Amino acid sequence: MSNISLDAAEEIIAAAHQRARAIGKAVSVAVVDAGGFVVAVRRPDGARPLTPDIARAKAYTAAVMQRPGKMLKKWQESQPVFFSQLSQLPGAAMPILATEGSVTIKKGGEIIGGLGIAGGTADEDQAIADEVLAALGYELEFAAWGVTGTPAGVPSTPAGRES
Repeated sequence: MSNISLDAAEEIIAAAHQRARAIGKAVSVAVVDAGGFVVAVRRPDGARPLTPDIARAKAYTAAVMQRPGKMLKKWQESQPVFFSQLSQLPGAAMPILATEGSVTIKKGGEIIGGLGIAGGTADEDQAIADEVLAALGYELEFAAWGVTGTPAGVPSTPAGRES
């Protein structure tokens, strides 16, 4: 398993802060490795005090659940007790937040970390995360939770045929 480097995390954070400033927002940004351990967290001047912790929980969720937070929302809504218990597990370092602004960092088909953005609206946090990761060449497509195979919108090889 590969992990995101500190240099890559700093690049993501700088790009996210630049994008947030362009829309007039002060957001905290957190990047964790594939195991959910903090690589870097930055809270700019003007960001609300709790936003670094929220960003860390969002990044942690995206890494350890191996899916962006917005993909987990329906699962959380259908099984709220299960989701509330996830944060209580002995190995859980942070709460699990199935929400926007929580994006899994994937490169070359491998999950290498998680990104959390906090301080804007839910839609703004998500847009910043998606735009920055896409601009830096990270993958944003994930198969539905519990489904094996090719992510939606990606062509697959027909069964029985080798490519």
